[in-house]
Amino acid sequence: MRVKPRLFFQIFMCTVLVSLSACGRSAGSSNDEAGGQNSKGAPERAEISIMTITPSTPPASDDNVIKREIEKLTDSKLDIQWISNNVYDDKLNITLVSGELPDLTYISDPFGPSFRNLVKQGAIWDITPYLKDYPNLQKGVPEVAWELTKMEDGKNYGIPRGRDANDVSFLILRKDWLDKLDLQPPKTTEELYGVLKAFAEKDPDGNGKADTFGLSAGIDTLTGTFREIFTGVTGSWKEEGDGLTYASFLPEARESLAYLAKLYSEKLLPEDLLTLKTTQVRDYYIGNRAGGVIDKTGTGPKVYSPGLKKLVPSYKEADFYPLATLNGFVPKGTGFNGILAIPKTVPEEKLKQILKLVDTWLTPEVSAVQRFGIEGIHYRIENGVKIVDPDKLLKDNASDFNQIVNSIDPALNPPPANPELKELEDLRSQVDAQRSKENVPDIGVGLYSPAAEKLLPDLEKRISDLTAKIVIGQEPLSAWDDLVAKTKSDPQFIQATKEMSDAYRKRNGH
Repeated sequence: MRVKPRLFFQIFMCTVLVSLSACGRSAGSSNDEAGGQNSKGAPERAEISIMTITPSTPPASDDNVIKREIEKLTDSKLDIQWISNNVYDDKLNITLVSGELPDLTYISDPFGPSFRNLVKQGAIWDITPYLKDYPNLQKGVPEVAWELTKMEDGKNYGIPRGRDANDVSFLILRKDWLDKLDLQPPKTTEELYGVLKAFAEKDPDGNGKADTFGLSAGIDTLTGTFREIFTGVTGSWKEEGDGLTYASFLPEARESLAYLAKLYSEKLLPEDLLTLKTTQVRDYYIGNRAGGVIDKTGTGPKVYSPGLKKLVPSYKEADFYPLATLNGFVPKGTGFNGILAIPKTVPEEKLKQILKLVDTWLTPEVSAVQRFGIEGIHYRIENGVKIVDPDKLLKDNASDFNQIVNSIDPALNPPPANPELKELEDLRSQVDAQRSKENVPDIGVGLYSPAAEKLLPDLEKRISDLTAKIVIGQEPLSAWDDLVAKTKSDPQFIQATKEMSDAYRKRNGH
């Protein structure tokens, strides 16, 4: 049978239209997927690949219950590549050199040469202009972290993984020893000297033996802490006039060496100061030998109290007494531990999805999941309080997820389990409040100088070796004067100081 031309044309056009419709649906499906929509026009879950560090063996699995809950609350699908902290830096460097980064990558050193080169090549997103749209990113990460993770161009190329900027190592004293000897917590290094001398000479443990001393610390921690106390500078650089000055060469740094040499000569410091490891430093305090230590305020209940209470049953948690300030100074932490970077291979629309993911993750609702787990599985509620089963949280790798997003919201801290811990918590809150007003950030973090990068490793080693010898009396202070004078006249040091000053001014828009 012959088909009439008009009918043939109608059939042909219908066929074409059907084909185009099908193609349109196919193309639309592809576009919807790229744009984050499903076939019904609703937004698709953001599929985001992540590479980060983990201390756990094995790490959280893909069907981990904590992970699934975070995905549900953030409306995302996370493909997480967990790398052991023992090999992470090696793996990260290989990944950075290849340029094939996941959507979100934990950068342990945001100022290392490999990452810095990627930034210079334009391979990493500058997230600065987008931050205004994500309030939790701004509130949930300390302001100092955003400042100190800026590159020399003043821009942020990653989300800082937050940490408490006030939780830094500083002097801790035995409050029960202070009370027994009728002493007040010292506010100056002169008062501290009197306290440490009393701890060493006035039998604070009451055993009738001369077996106690003032302060337990390793040599590098000791000299670094007291240099900062005397100079009032956190880190290696101080802003002076229109530029930066190397803090170790300030006159007050020399005074700190003379002070420590005096403490050592009068046996107020451990005799084996130069060889002490961290565990040995802590053991002197735990063993009821030292009246002070340099550590973080939060280490008391877990690190120090259990062992010390066996020797001194009357010891209370609040006897782990942190000094808020000394000579009017307290250091300020950087407020971050690495950053989360997003490569330019990620399109802008997905960049916004990733920022939204982290922004949502920083809300109390989501952050509480990795802190407390899931009700009925990891905790139960009694009298309005979450009672957590730590073993179940550990089994489900809850803390692993802090290696991606770490909320520092104090509201997420569990309430103290007993009155003794409540007293300690109140003390820590008072210390934090005072430190927040007076602390000094490390302004040298992230500044780049080719000359400093070449010079400082060797210089800092020579400084470390000489300061150790001066403290224990093997070298006179005049040896320090010689080192300072010689280094200050070194053209490479002069150039390094100039470059660091230039980098500081540039980062701050001057």
